[in-house]
Amino acid sequence: QVQLVESGGGLVQAGDSLRLSCAASARTFTDYAMGWFRQAPGKERAFVAAISESGRTTYYADSVKGRFTISRDNAKDTVYLQMSRLKPEDTAVYYCAASSIRVRLTTEASYNYWGQGTQVTVSP
Repeated sequence: QVQLVESGGGLVQAGDSLRLSCAASARTFTDYAMGWFRQAPGKERAFVAAISESGRTTYYADSVKGRFTISRDNAKDTVYLQMSRLKPEDTAVYYCAASSIRVRLTTEASYNYWGQGTQVTVSP
């Protein structure tokens, strides 16, 4: 069983930066690849970024490539999402997720565990 707790969301202006954190309680954090997804109002949840268990490999949605950076600190059992040059269309609830199968990380179905989400609102 893995519990995930996101933090760092808030209200910012377009062009600002924000860093989300996701603290995991897992027996062995490095057994899991980690991902971030988001759900905007009236839309389905969508992939944002993912990182392999070692941290050596990362994946990004085209819409955030070059603006967002995913990283992890395996000593702290925490994964981060650094978001820069935020846009109003980045407004969403952001979810952290953990994957034990560690493949097809852009797909929701690959993730076993999910956090409760943290709201990010970007004003124009």
